[in-house]
Amino acid sequence: MHHDTILIELGAVILALGLLGALSLRFSISPIPLYLLAGLAFGAGGVLPLTTSTEFISAGAEIGVILLLFTLGLEYTAPELVGTLRSSAPAGIVDLVLNAAPGVAAALILGWGPVAAVAMGGITYVTSSGITAKILADLGWLGNRETPVVLSLLVFEDLMMALYLPILTALLAGVGLLGGAATLAIAAATISAILLVALRFGHIVERFVASDSDEVLLLKVLGLTVLVAGVAELLQVSAAVGAFLVGIALSGPLAHTARELLTPLRDLFAAVFFVFFGLQTDPRALPPVLGVAALLALAGIVSKMATGWIAARRAGVAITGRVRAGAALLPHGEFNIVIAGLAVAAGTNAKLGPLAAAYVLILAILGPLAARAAEPLARLYLRKRKRPATT
Repeated sequence: MHHDTILIELGAVILALGLLGALSLRFSISPIPLYLLAGLAFGAGGVLPLTTSTEFISAGAEIGVILLLFTLGLEYTAPELVGTLRSSAPAGIVDLVLNAAPGVAAALILGWGPVAAVAMGGITYVTSSGITAKILADLGWLGNRETPVVLSLLVFEDLMMALYLPILTALLAGVGLLGGAATLAIAAATISAILLVALRFGHIVERFVASDSDEVLLLKVLGLTVLVAGVAELLQVSAAVGAFLVGIALSGPLAHTARELLTPLRDLFAAVFFVFFGLQTDPRALPPVLGVAALLALAGIVSKMATGWIAARRAGVAITGRVRAGAALLPHGEFNIVIAGLAVAAGTNAKLGPLAAAYVLILAILGPLAARAAEPLARLYLRKRKRPATT
């Protein structure tokens, strides 16, 4: 009976996603906000809460993020990644300062203390790699000049998360300096090892996964990507970084074939990820913190748009591309909820969780809508600039 219930719930969720996807196509909007709202409806406190399939959906959500970042990695080679990271390091520092500051300030103003301030800084800092990857693919922006800038900032943020999460965990647990330093060293060594393999031994990885059979190639690539992502996460590194670097290691015709094989799986599990994100939020806990969350979201919109503008301008991208870059960086998602969950579980202020959820939900919904509106707004701005002044 339990097995039958799981099948019914999964079938209903996937069918609902299909209907919402068709609705988004009908009105030419991103399906992401609709998927998030579906998650709210299916979660605790929603209209039709799920009872037996949440564990399966949780695992599917993790696979969704991994596949989104893996397919992004397929778009670039290792030398391109290293070159872009070097050139974008100053913009990455600007991103860190501009976007962590609102969260730190909010926690201190609310009197939550320095540890909560460190947690809130991470929540307002990091962009959702999963949602941004989906936006870039859906809007056909992968070939744009600003896209390498956006991706380099995402990778920079994920690498910062690999350093930040061990520090936050140590602070929350009250671990001494030595324990925190050891965790940080393991994370840094893991990143270095995966990056070294991607840079120096990508051809060996390609030979290992190559096959004339699409079925065998699919299984090898999917298995390797999920395995590396899992090992990276076990060693306190983002699973997304591991998956991205596996994609970087593959190139040429093999990357093209892998992308074609994995795209349908990516789209399915990405939709599941957005639903799961909504499932984690209890709608009843949101109203008391909506005011503060809206103010933080407004600050986040300004700071992320500024980050995208500055980074794209440094790369010589025109105004329209700068606006697109800023809009692509707006969504917040998986990392932010993980950080909030760690802080709440460690006994920091009880309001931190609902505040983070409301803040992230606002930007996760507004981000795709803002990205859709970015080009029309940029064109309107350029037309007004060219229009002669009237007296």
